Amino acid sequence: MDDSEVIGSTPTQEDPFEEFNRAMGARGDASPYPEFIRLRGESPVHAVGLMPIAEDDSGPGMFTAYGYDAVHAILGDGEAFSSAGYGEVMGLVMGRSILEMDEPEHHTYRSILQQAFTRTEMARWETELVEPLVNRMVDQFAADGRADLVRQLLFPFPVRVIAALLGLPEEDLPEFHRLAVELIGVTVNWDRAIESSEKLRQYFSGIVAERRRNPADDMISVLVSAEQDGQHLDDEEIFAFLRLLLPAGAETTYRSSSNLLYGLLTHRDQFEALLADRSLMARAIEEGIRWEPPLLIIIRTATRDVDVCGVVIPAGASVVCNLGSANHDDTRWVEPESFDIFRERRPHIGFAHGPHVCLGMHLARMETQVALSVLFDRLPGLRLDPAADGHYISGEIFRAPPRLDVLWD
Repeated sequence: MDDSEVIGSTPTQEDPFEEFNRAMGARGDASPYPEFIRLRGESPVHAVGLMPIAEDDSGPGMFTAYGYDAVHAILGDGEAFSSAGYGEVMGLVMGRSILEMDEPEHHTYRSILQQAFTRTEMARWETELVEPLVNRMVDQFAADGRADLVRQLLFPFPVRVIAALLGLPEEDLPEFHRLAVELIGVTVNWDRAIESSEKLRQYFSGIVAERRRNPADDMISVLVSAEQDGQHLDDEEIFAFLRLLLPAGAETTYRSSSNLLYGLLTHRDQFEALLADRSLMARAIEEGIRWEPPLLIIIRTATRDVDVCGVVIPAGASVVCNLGSANHDDTRWVEPESFDIFRERRPHIGFAHGPHVCLGMHLARMETQVALSVLFDRLPGLRLDPAADGHYISGEIFRAPPRLDVLWD
């Protein structure tokens, strides 16, 4: 079975890909942004509920930050806002990863992991891995004159990149991808997520042991030998990172590249401008992530009472940072609901901010740049198929177009 078989399968209640999308709010073309505008206009931070500790205790509460300044402040303050809450759910299926670590532990582990994402390696991956891979995938449909670019390229190619970086056999890809989606779908099916986590651990254990004996030219070999101030990663720490890497690296990259391409294909003037001047690519990528970040929320826990934009968040409260709303804050951007690659460039918050800013953001940018460049070079007259349905971006937590049916000359 190859990726096309998995991606092209008929959705059923048991299909983890479809289940995960539905659980994350993918229900047609409904957009959460009008509600974000209303809520952000009322207050940059909202109290949204209580978390009772006991019958006679109202609990510390739950809050959502919608304004850019509020989200930026919360994510930038790793002392007042902890990431440890991720360990209560995701830690049980991923293992103890940097997702749930606070400083100084987080800094130590991140410094070790960053050794697998050097600029030198990134440049090599682009020419030796990503570009040839995307071209091979486009080879499979270039002569057809039509394709669904989500299912035939943008969904499967990031996971193939991650698998190649890890040195995994290509025949393992479909099952590898499925297990990873089942794992992050822990809120959909807890038992299946635990089972998938253990299967991934067993799968990685043999590979990590082999790389310790015989290092190869891949990321797992870098991880088993990397050290920071004399500290190395043990096997369980490597397993946790590998469980995190696929959903973090592949799931968000496919969505961000799909969102950007949707934005370009539905704004023909900007599409044509980028086609004529590839130096605009970096602007386009950043605008795509600002306009439609692939993941809308990040969660933190207040470690003490904190005033954020005039709202006091008490110690112990959970805080949902709404990246999508923050990236549409009209106090920071003019006409933020519009997709505009020519707008004044200001840093967005689509890759998060602070200590936990996305470790793989440079890889994601590079993958998107390569994928779009290959499509522009090889599919002349690329355009949305006017007869096709499903041309919209969907989701309330993770967002992406369900399809991008296109034609070319």
